[in-house]
Amino acid sequence: MTEDNQKKADPAEKDLDKDEKSKPEIKEVKSLEDKLAESEDKLLRSLAEIENQRRRFEKEVKDAFDFGSFNFAKESLAILDNLQRAKLAIKNDEVLKNNKDLDKFLENIIIVEKDLVSIFEKNSIKRINTQNQKFDPNLHQAMSEIEDEKSDTGTILQEIQPGYMLGDRLLRPALVAVAKRKSSKNEEKDKKKDEK
Repeated sequence: MTEDNQKKADPAEKDLDKDEKSKPEIKEVKSLEDKLAESEDKLLRSLAEIENQRRRFEKEVKDAFDFGSFNFAKESLAILDNLQRAKLAIKNDEVLKNNKDLDKFLENIIIVEKDLVSIFEKNSIKRINTQNQKFDPNLHQAMSEIEDEKSDTGTILQEIQPGYMLGDRLLRPALVAVAKRKSSKNEEKDKKKDEK
């Protein structure tokens, strides 16, 4: 090549050199944009985490306010149970039945029992209704099954111990006896007994 040709080729090479020099600058700009996007993503994630923590904290405070007395309420049910047992025991005691002051004593126990139930209701502690209800494992605990042809299977026939709710939460399940149909073997035995 002649020198003129080299000079002509040189400007093209210079243009290539300029493009190569500008490419690193573009790479730097892209990496800055990537860093900016990454920082923005981290910031958004941090803000979301802070918001989630705030919501959890608010829920915990609300639950503590609403259900902070849960254990105390659960323990207090024993007082009501014992009052009711005492009332039954006193009524059924042969020696005490003859006592002239028995009615006054029972009246005082009934007043205390009603006051305790009233305090429970004021604090959103309510008794679970079991009379003629279908068995619900979320509210009831089956203690026994009673064969009964008149009732549908799963109907509560007897309440052994009352259950209670504290607001929406189960404080204590109701202990119940549930109806079940007679099995075919039992029906055959009953028929044989009737025939004899």
